[in-house]
Amino acid sequence: MSFAAPLVLAALVALPAIWLLLRVTPPQPRLIAFPPLKIIRDLAPRRETPARTPWWLLALRLAIAAALILAAAGPILNPPPALDGAADAPVLLVVDNGALAAGDWERRAGVLVEQGEALAREGRSLGIVATAEPTPRIPLLAPAAALERLRAIRPAPHLAGRAAALPAVADFLAEHPDAQIVWISDGVAGPEEDGFSAALAEVVGDRSIVVFSEQRAPARALAGTDNSAAGLVATLVRAEPNGRDAGVLRAVDLRGLPVGETPFAFEPGATEATARFDLPIELRNAIARVEISGEGSAAAVSLIDERSQRRRVGIVSGASLDQAQPLLAPTFYIERALAPFAEILEARGGASEGVERMLDDDVSVLVLADVGALEPAVAARVEDFVAAGGLLLRFAGPRLSSGSDDLVPVRLRRGGRTLGGALSWDTPRTLAPFTRESPFQGLAVPDDLGVRRQILAEPDATLPERTWAALGDGTPIVTAERRGDGLLVLFHVTADASWSNLPLTGLFVDMLRRTIAFSAAPAAARAQGGEDAGPPVAPRQVLDGFGAFVSPPPDAVPVTRAFAGRAEAAHPPGFYGPVDAALAINALLPGDRLAPLDLAPLDAVRAPLEPAETVDLRAPLLAAALVLLVIDSLASLWLGGHLGRLLGRARRAGAAAAIVLGALGALAAPDPARAQAAAEDIGILSREVLESAFETRLAYVITGDARVDETSRAGLDGLSRVLARRTALEPGDPVGVDLDRDELAFFPLLYWPITPDRPLPSPEAIRALDAYMKSGGTVIFDTRDALTWRPSGAPTPETAYLRRMLATLDIPPLEPLPADHVITKTFYILRELPGRFDRSQTWVEAMPAVGADDVVRPARSGDGVSPIIITGNDLAAAWAIGPGGEPMYPVTGSGTRQREMAYRAGVNIVMYTLTGNYKADQVHVPALLERLGN
Repeated sequence: MSFAAPLVLAALVALPAIWLLLRVTPPQPRLIAFPPLKIIRDLAPRRETPARTPWWLLALRLAIAAALILAAAGPILNPPPALDGAADAPVLLVVDNGALAAGDWERRAGVLVEQGEALAREGRSLGIVATAEPTPRIPLLAPAAALERLRAIRPAPHLAGRAAALPAVADFLAEHPDAQIVWISDGVAGPEEDGFSAALAEVVGDRSIVVFSEQRAPARALAGTDNSAAGLVATLVRAEPNGRDAGVLRAVDLRGLPVGETPFAFEPGATEATARFDLPIELRNAIARVEISGEGSAAAVSLIDERSQRRRVGIVSGASLDQAQPLLAPTFYIERALAPFAEILEARGGASEGVERMLDDDVSVLVLADVGALEPAVAARVEDFVAAGGLLLRFAGPRLSSGSDDLVPVRLRRGGRTLGGALSWDTPRTLAPFTRESPFQGLAVPDDLGVRRQILAEPDATLPERTWAALGDGTPIVTAERRGDGLLVLFHVTADASWSNLPLTGLFVDMLRRTIAFSAAPAAARAQGGEDAGPPVAPRQVLDGFGAFVSPPPDAVPVTRAFAGRAEAAHPPGFYGPVDAALAINALLPGDRLAPLDLAPLDAVRAPLEPAETVDLRAPLLAAALVLLVIDSLASLWLGGHLGRLLGRARRAGAAAAIVLGALGALAAPDPARAQAAAEDIGILSREVLESAFETRLAYVITGDARVDETSRAGLDGLSRVLARRTALEPGDPVGVDLDRDELAFFPLLYWPITPDRPLPSPEAIRALDAYMKSGGTVIFDTRDALTWRPSGAPTPETAYLRRMLATLDIPPLEPLPADHVITKTFYILRELPGRFDRSQTWVEAMPAVGADDVVRPARSGDGVSPIIITGNDLAAAWAIGPGGEPMYPVTGSGTRQREMAYRAGVNIVMYTLTGNYKADQVHVPALLERLGN
């Protein structure tokens, strides 16, 4: 056993003094009864001696004091073993707190604090090195300060930088030659750490190092993802086989919503595995984060930005059919260059027809290979495509050199220029080095690249800023121009090898990849210059060591868009820049691999990374002291005679409480007459209403007019049959309800035909209707007066009756049914809600405008559903069917079509009432409408 604060044990010498103070108690007060003479006699002064405290009470109090003193000393049972060596020698404690150590950080932190507490109990000073944090020098800390420092260490989101800490370790060991070294290691050698163990051996010399680590490194990490043609493929790595051979990868979008999951498994003895998300390209492009489920490490997260998105590229060639074969067709080289990172669609047939087909397929990039001229209507569609944000990539050729259109970034000369031909004095030219303003900046130009022919651009003042690549003589070879939100890019050579050998080089692949990357970037991020041009991008959302998104730290440094390295302390992993043009930085790069840490060059003593099975006795001692204190209090009350009086009072209070509870029970006993009345009240509910609690039914208000009520029943019956045939809903038979006596909560929808010759509903019925609407129900008020209503005339009797009734009802503000209201698209896409008539306007709850926070709606609209719908189109008459299924009433307008539209309106109303406003989430509507429009 050891003590965290052994000096506190000196308080045990005070136990004898405590015994002397507690051994005597004052005499118990005496109870003297009347008469006064007796009091006077008993008050005669006498010499009294105090009574002694019972020995058992004294021992109890001494035990309480001893338990408190021992608890304050911090006793620990089975403490961790101390280090060998001089007891006053300092200790250098090295902690791996990189991203690979976060997966089992709880256990690692337990060993770390445990060792720190053990060294602090020995009074040893510590130098602490966290390998993932910058370490200019290592101060020697006192035990208490060192323990606080250890408790504050957290895993970093980037890899450990052990090599960077070696100079500080060497300086510390030079200042303290007798220092001992303890290393709590993650057991993993990261990328570019092959020679670290040998370098550390030179620094520590012949010192022995105690290494706490797992027998096999448990970390698993993600080394990048590849959005290939077969799917999104993630690469998983580990340092060595560790028994953790299987798991699940999870993919989420920018909002954190799950996109997909896929299992993975390492082969026996393998340190690398792959897993594939087999998803449509639209979903794959929406993925922003892939993580190993349950790993809890920044190294187990791979962030994905727009550079990894897979574009849909449509290729249209103007070449004839005799050239549509490998190595001859211009599309052959484009397909081979783009296939690794894009979905290729190739059009067949004429150029204009192929362009229209590609635009109909909603491509992100349209490639025209030697297409001379397009039909005016098709050219206008292409211009709209570019203006809306598309990328048009064109390649030169004989047709383009002889044609003329406006879909080029610069004005072109007819005929082109030939270099190195039989009738030319010029020799083939190569590309000039890319300028800093070019998107191709940084790409190497092959020495054997030669251009034999090109289309020349007419020189003007804007030509230099539109030039992305040029020949050695300065003539443009790639030009580009912004058009609206899109981009026009022209290669002044062909896409095959007839004019140059550029398509045969790896430079062609890199140039195309950087070019189509502009198809996903917003206009603000598509700089005319290169990726590293413009201001740096600041971190927007970064990962902590456990892989969770947090706000960027104050010392995070912005990066340029050309940054392609691993995360560092200055550049933590996360998203940099705006949401729509984010740059992702990860802890590991594609191609990074892990290896087990090599301890062979070191004189290392391995220790298991398991906390010692220590038992902290402070809590049990404090609990024992508390129990003994309660016993002592009860004993003191008993010795003073107070315990008996307290028990007597408790018995009297219990009897009084029993009397009060009995009286309350008698008052609360149900009156047989009232119980019978309640049973009778329940009994007046109709059988149909009670059955509606177990089956969805449509309901109508019983007006008292037999013909109107029969029409309502037949109409809802016809609508219920349509719902059963066309939707997943199979409603029961419609029910007629009496507002004065029936419970309305069982029905999602209530149809009320207005009959002006009937009396107004009672106040009780109005209150029931108001409660129904505010609890989420919907009422259809049908005035059935579309034929007699005139916009400029006096209100019809039905309308006047409805106005009088609604004047006493708490209804929300109303508005005519908007064209984009969700009720028009819950099941069918409709423009209006016709019934037997189609002239009346439909009114619904007026929804507040976006940002109108001061709007208060008196009736709650459950799930965005309007609690009231007013129409005059006589819906039930259009739905009503006879015993044989035949329509009961004719409809105005085009007969069969209007009745069909009335049924569709009814289906929409029911779906709207049951499902709420889920279809009002129009996230994808703009894209869908644009696709339909194209």
